[in-house]
Amino acid sequence: MPMKKRFAGWIAMLVLVFVMATPAFAAEGYEPDFAISAAAAYVVNLDTNIVVYEKESETSMEAASLTKLMTMILMLETYQDQLDTVTVTAPGYIYDILYGKNASTADIWRGETHTLRSLLYAMELPSGNEAAYIVADYMGGGSIDNFVAMMNEEAARIGCTGTTFADPCGLDHGNVTTAKDAYLILRTAMSYDAFVQAAGSTSYQMPASTMHEAPYNILSTDMLINSDSGYYRSYTQGGKTGSLDDWQNFAGWHTQDGESYISVVLHSSLDVDDRPALVETAQLMDWAFDTFTIAPALDTTQPISELPIIYSTQADTVMLYPADDMMTLLPRDGGADLTQKTFDLPERLTAPIKQGDVVGTVTLSIQGESLGTVDLIAGSTVDRNQVLYTLTKVGEFFSSTYFKVVVVLAMIAVAVYAFLWVVAVLFSVSGTNNKKRRG
Repeated sequence: MPMKKRFAGWIAMLVLVFVMATPAFAAEGYEPDFAISAAAAYVVNLDTNIVVYEKESETSMEAASLTKLMTMILMLETYQDQLDTVTVTAPGYIYDILYGKNASTADIWRGETHTLRSLLYAMELPSGNEAAYIVADYMGGGSIDNFVAMMNEEAARIGCTGTTFADPCGLDHGNVTTAKDAYLILRTAMSYDAFVQAAGSTSYQMPASTMHEAPYNILSTDMLINSDSGYYRSYTQGGKTGSLDDWQNFAGWHTQDGESYISVVLHSSLDVDDRPALVETAQLMDWAFDTFTIAPALDTTQPISELPIIYSTQADTVMLYPADDMMTLLPRDGGADLTQKTFDLPERLTAPIKQGDVVGTVTLSIQGESLGTVDLIAGSTVDRNQVLYTLTKVGEFFSSTYFKVVVVLAMIAVAVYAFLWVVAVLFSVSGTNNKKRRG
């Protein structure tokens, strides 16, 4: 297997592990005080992999142009180091496929040649459907069906369970995904620097060609990253839009004050706004950043529990401290005070013990969702009193079941021995008397 393929497989497995281990705050008490029109949504904190909001996140829905994320992943998986050296010419037949569909384009003409980097920006910024078909034709060896099969294989490898692709761009209504799967796909795409750079760009200059006498600019449909737009959010780093019929999709990532999220909204209604997916993404992310923060759940300078200690006259108990402050996502209102603690500790400690020795663990949870487990360490050194230890062990021995059994067995042995001795004496006396009578 080529190195790039193995690398992509590792990325997919890491993403799947993250999701399988993802706890959630999406429970009563941590929901926004507004409703979104989106039929499905999924918001995950990337620093902790904690889900802060979800709605119908495992229900399959039409993916629209979020489909292009998978096309870009496959292209980058194979050609990430050749984006400026590999050129591709647009085959004429794809324009027959797109004819009459009112599909968004990057103004790439039949027979026009572009680098893969230009095609990447063409797919990402204006959501150029012809660019997606050009890549699919090139990578599928002239067969769109071959490329779509590759897309579905990659989706399964990433861990998608509700995703099926029918074309490389999203125009076919058979392209379906779930909010959780879209999160997986976007997270995989974000592992490629070229995608991150493209998705964070508001514009790109397509080069001049035989079909275009001069370079021309293409613009991003993601208004959340455009500071001149009324939809702008400084925390949004990039994403991918998609729309069909009377709804829109958006999957993006956001960073503020060192905290990062991925958000997905599917099928936001056009009754909300001309760009409803962007509006509702901004609502959810404003709420998430206002509601949660990365903070220490524990204080390593304060004892969290204590245990009795035996075999020492130096101390009766030992204070236990968390070994780590466990930085995690917590509600801003209440924070660490809202966590529940479950201890895994012995009934007592045995001297000697050194400061810093691990003696147990504490697991933190909030609303039943585990946040993680931290070691508990001894806060002081306690030496063993050897006299006390010896006397205790002697006392334990004499009071032990073992000693009692030994004593009982010894008594039985003595009794048996005494009985046998008596019997032997009696036989001896009897034999002597018999000899005397015969004499």
